Amino acid sequence: MPDFPGGLPFGGLFPFPELGRPPAPRNATSLGSGFLISADGYVVTNNHVVAGRGAGVQVQAIKVTLTGGQEYPARVVGRDEASDLAVLKIEANNLPFVRFGDPPGARTGDWVLAIGNPYGLGGTVTAGIVSALHRDLRSGPYDSFIQTDASINSGNSGGPLFDMQGNVIGINTAIISPTGGNVGLGFAIPAEIAKPVVDTLRAGGRVRRGYLGLLLQPVTEDVAAALGLQKDRGEIVAEVQPNLPAARAGLRQGDVILRVNGSEITPENSVARLVAAAPVGSRVTLEVLREGAQKTLTAVVAERPPEASLNGEDEEFDLDDDGEGKASVSAGLGLSVRPLTPALASELRVDPGTQGLVIVQVDPSSDAAAKGLSEGDIILSINQQAVRTAQEAVSLIAAARKAGRKQVLLLVKRESVPPRFVGIELSGKP
Repeated sequence: MPDFPGGLPFGGLFPFPELGRPPAPRNATSLGSGFLISADGYVVTNNHVVAGRGAGVQVQAIKVTLTGGQEYPARVVGRDEASDLAVLKIEANNLPFVRFGDPPGARTGDWVLAIGNPYGLGGTVTAGIVSALHRDLRSGPYDSFIQTDASINSGNSGGPLFDMQGNVIGINTAIISPTGGNVGLGFAIPAEIAKPVVDTLRAGGRVRRGYLGLLLQPVTEDVAAALGLQKDRGEIVAEVQPNLPAARAGLRQGDVILRVNGSEITPENSVARLVAAAPVGSRVTLEVLREGAQKTLTAVVAERPPEASLNGEDEEFDLDDDGEGKASVSAGLGLSVRPLTPALASELRVDPGTQGLVIVQVDPSSDAAAKGLSEGDIILSINQQAVRTAQEAVSLIAAARKAGRKQVLLLVKRESVPPRFVGIELSGKP
C-alpha cells in the first residue's frame, strides 16, 4: 500500500484497502410494482421483486409507495417461488383496492391495460391486447402466461394487467427483449393461477403441490413419428425417479402419458399442472401408451419438494479414439459412436454405471445436428431398446427401416442434465 506523507489530506479522502481484506458489504436497492387487494393493506407482487438475488443476498427492508406518494414499511406474509408470487402487508386502513377477475375470461384479442412502475418513474399506464394465451417460457413447470403487447419494461414486474371492466386478469412478470426494453413481448401470470396461490399465502399457509417424480417432455411431431403414433399427443416419460409415486405406480421410461384423471394432456393441460393441482395424498389415474398398448395406472400423489435446478457447467472434454468399438452409422443418422467406458463416463461427468454409446462425430448436414446432438452426447436407447455397442445401433436402425419407419427415437443424455427423447430422421440411404 502506498505510504502517503503524514498530514496529506488525500489519505483520508481516498484510503486504499489493505491487501487481503474482504470487500465491505454493499447495499443495493431494486424496484418493482404491486397492487392492493384489500382495504387493510395486503399487496400482491412477484416473488423475484422481494427475494434476494444471488447466494447469500438478504433483503433488509421493503418499502411500499402508493400512488398518492404515501410510504409504508412492508412485511412479507408469504412467498411462492414456483409461481413467482408474493404477498406483502402494510399497516394502513381504508385503502382503495382491486379484485381478480371472477370468473377468468381473457381471450386473444381482448384489450388490456398494464399499470406499473417502469424504471422507477412511478405509476404508468399502457394499453395493448392479449396476444396469446398459455405461453410456456420454460421458466418453470407451471408456465402458462398471458402474452400481451402492452408496453412492459423493467420495474413493471408484479404490477396488474386489467381487462376493460377493471378486473385483474394477470400479474405482469416477464418480458422477452434483445435490448432490455419493451418490444411488445410481455408476459403475465393469469388470474386463475395467481388467485389460489395468493389466497393461500394471505391466509398464512404454504402452497403445496402434487408430485409424482417424473421427468417429462412433449410428444413432438418427430417423436410421434418415431413411435409410430398417428399424431403428436401426450407427454413422454424421459426419466422415472426411484422410490417416488411414479415408480411405485409402475411407470416406465418411454411411456407416453395421454390423460390424467380423464383430462387429456395438451400444451395448456400439462401433466405437471394437472398433478400439481391434485391434493397431496390423493390418487390420480394415468392413461399411458406403452409399446402400442394403452394401460391405466394409479399413483398416490406426494408433495413436490422445494424448487431445485440441475445446471452443469460447460467443460471441454477429449474423446480420443483408440479404434475399439467405434462405428459409423452415418448411413442412418449421420453419427459416429463408440461404447461408453467407465473412463469416458467419468470424463463426461455421468454416473459410472451408465451404459450406452458416446457420439464422437456428427455430420453437420444431418438431422441429428439440426436437432442439437453433439460430440459427447450419450445415446442410451434407440426406439426404446437399450444400446451398448455400435453394432446394436446399426441393427436397430435396420429394423426401423424394415418396419417402414422414417424416424427413430433416441434417448440422449448430456452430462448431469436429465435425459431427453429426440426423434431423428433416417437418411434416404439404406
